[in-house]
Amino acid sequence: MKRISAPRRTASLSAQLVDSLRAHIEAGGWPVGTRIPSEQALIEELGVGRSTLREAIGALVHLGLLEARAGDGTYVRSSSELQSVMVRRASSAQRDKVLELRTVLEEYASGAAALRRSEEQLRQLRELLADADAASTGEDTSAATTVDALFHRSVVRASGNDLLVEVYDHLGTALTSSLGGLAWDAGHAQEHAHLHRQLVDAIEDRDASGARDAATAIVQLTRDHRSGTPRAAEEQ
Repeated sequence: MKRISAPRRTASLSAQLVDSLRAHIEAGGWPVGTRIPSEQALIEELGVGRSTLREAIGALVHLGLLEARAGDGTYVRSSSELQSVMVRRASSAQRDKVLELRTVLEEYASGAAALRRSEEQLRQLRELLADADAASTGEDTSAATTVDALFHRSVVRASGNDLLVEVYDHLGTALTSSLGGLAWDAGHAQEHAHLHRQLVDAIEDRDASGARDAATAIVQLTRDHRSGTPRAAEEQ
């Protein structure tokens, strides 16, 4: 019978370097979107050989944490392997599937937030509502999208479920990029703001059912908006 190979007692230098660089990225030492130092600078800083460094960088590119751009250097693509995998998968999915996933996550999170939120978290949600109202009056749609993403992430954090927060944060980029980009017409914009206020009111009242209903309605409104379904302002 073939014997199982015993594990090596010490990791190779390149494997140790992969772990070190991965920890550095996860800790924010190299923020997502930034270019990492040049190969020569890293060799001098880390005291490793060129082949060892290239092997480690190649492994991190394969894992999706780094992205090599020909003639421009290597950039940080994501802060963790989980984020890389989940964002890549969500980005390749149909938009309706992303919306369904958002419904599942935000419906549960909103109900939990109504039961577990702190007064500080409630205050933050009210402030983000005010920021959203201010952003909606401007011409910069990206500002409104950013505030909306912050609002929903704050709701998820108020759920008190650390694992749910981690999953949602990793999917945040894919959700925002999939759902943003189109200006809201007057009818959708008014109902969008109304439903967000309704959600925060339910969270304040510790009404879990009402919070879940509002969260579901927000996603459905987004679905209608993306499909071009008209929404009259006077419906509010």
